Amino acid sequence: MGNAVGAVLPLAVGIALSPVPIIATILLLLSPRARTAGIGFAAGWVLGILTTVVIFLVLSAVIPTPAVGGIRPLPGTIHLMLGIALMGLSVRQFRSRARGEAQAATLPSWMRAIDRFGFWDALGMGVLLAAVNPKNLLLGAAAGAALGISAVAVGDAVIALTVYLLVAASTILLPVVGFVVAADRLERPLTRLRIWLERENAVIMGMVLLVLGVVVLARGIAYF
Repeated sequence: MGNAVGAVLPLAVGIALSPVPIIATILLLLSPRARTAGIGFAAGWVLGILTTVVIFLVLSAVIPTPAVGGIRPLPGTIHLMLGIALMGLSVRQFRSRARGEAQAATLPSWMRAIDRFGFWDALGMGVLLAAVNPKNLLLGAAAGAALGISAVAVGDAVIALTVYLLVAASTILLPVVGFVVAADRLERPLTRLRIWLERENAVIMGMVLLVLGVVVLARGIAYF
């Protein structure tokens, strides 16, 4: 079980540190329908994360990965490709920062419309950001592949998935729960955090993707 948790934990941290969904959560919590929209987004975020990792876990578990001469080329190749893709996204983030560092941070149009979101709009956005966003899709694929290829027992896989889900969703769930409990105390800290994340979004995500790309790449090399 420890190996399974260790395999997915860094990837869960990578999803948890994604600035864009955190910014979206803050904007929802500062909107007129904060509670319902925040809860909807958190539910969609959890659902999207879980769906992605389970799909890739099942696919990895049913695809045969025979050892050839003491090595496992298929899982190794999968991890190498995922690692390279994550590092490529990291380079893209840093390049976007270099192009836009002289410009004021602006929100995309869908974020500017967030204050009109209700429960179902926010839930759908949470699913999309968790499951369709390329960065999170790659991280979920890597986590599912790591569990599926390792052929852990069902009980251990469930525990590893639970840990993965709680860590990956923590940066969304904690603000939502905190807002429900103490909304009046969080408005100013959330506003300051949103401004900082908007400014440093590309750098944060670039560093996270670079580190995780190296981790996944090293895991792929270890299969050979």
